[in-house]
Amino acid sequence: MKPLLGLSAVTTLALALTACSSAVSAPEEQSAPVIEHVHGIAQDPRSAELLLATHNGIFRVAEDGLVSGPIGGFDFDAMGFTVLGDSLIASGHPGPRTPVELGSPDLGIIRSDDAGENWIPVALTNVEDFHVLEAGADGTLYGIGSSTPELLLSSDAGATWEPRSTVPAVDLAVSGNTLYAATEQGLLTSVDQGATFSQIVDAPLMYLIAATSSGTLVGVGADGYLWSETSDGGWEQVGAVSGSAEALGLGTNDAPVVVDDRGVVRVTSQDSTVLSPVRK
Repeated sequence: MKPLLGLSAVTTLALALTACSSAVSAPEEQSAPVIEHVHGIAQDPRSAELLLATHNGIFRVAEDGLVSGPIGGFDFDAMGFTVLGDSLIASGHPGPRTPVELGSPDLGIIRSDDAGENWIPVALTNVEDFHVLEAGADGTLYGIGSSTPELLLSSDAGATWEPRSTVPAVDLAVSGNTLYAATEQGLLTSVDQGATFSQIVDAPLMYLIAATSSGTLVGVGADGYLWSETSDGGWEQVGAVSGSAEALGLGTNDAPVVVDDRGVVRVTSQDSTVLSPVRK
């Protein structure tokens, strides 16, 4: 596993966009939405663009930093968000204009098969709000709802869920057959799909984590640094966040992307350059 080096930023222009219509139930247009809070980051499975799961919908960030959204006009609060194959999986709360069919007061599990233009309810509609969602390369979904710290697992794209264990995780990451959980007590790991966990003693205390396709784990530490696992199993600092980071994800070529006080920052081997802050 290779460490990651350096910082470079790719971020937002201020949002002054009109919402699109939805096939589920066409929301009325609204004026100049802004990003209120970012819960998650992922790469669009069909393009090189980034997707931001926010308090007021899913937004798209182009390679040149241009931001558009909310995609499809959907203004739900995407508390949980992940990519499963070519589909997007989300959870959270409805917004003022969210179609009632998606759930209220909680969305349960919803899915989009067209990059966020349309969404369908899948499971636990009205009754659960997943704050943590993560998908493994094998198609397994892991989630933790707001009603309990119990870790749940789904092997059928979120249609049914089974309990695995109780773990107070604030974030999850999957690398191969290994599940990682960031907790207030430290970094935990499981090799049996979350049935049992053990602690990685020497890992920094992190509250956001992500695993690259090569297996390298990266995370944002409570000390304000971005950490990367090294090839010998150690850890090294590869940058610092500004203020408190809201979200961490992976972009093109597994480059980590963090949202902090500067905006949406892509970690590469280049110098740090912030194009524009997120307007809130």
